[in-house]
Amino acid sequence: MLNTLENLIKLARERKKKPIEGSYTNKLLLDKSLSKAKVLEEIDELIEAIEEDTNKIHEAADVFYHLLMYLEANEVKIEDVMSELEKRKK
Repeated sequence: MLNTLENLIKLARERKKKPIEGSYTNKLLLDKSLSKAKVLEEIDELIEAIEEDTNKIHEAADVFYHLLMYLEANEVKIEDVMSELEKRKK
């Protein structure tokens, strides 16, 4: 499970260093407006899917992917996010 998350982060960081023409990931990493719009769109779709009990897993995966790309595009490291979550443990 964590391998999938690590692979997505690795993919984003590799694409930032060595862009691949036509890559959707690169489009998200380079166009912060697109990345932001996709995060908002995917969150709306997830909420709708949960409320209607359809495609919840698919939409949740879309949210994770787009959020990770948005964070990477904006130099927010997932390691820092995880560290912050760890601090909040009670």
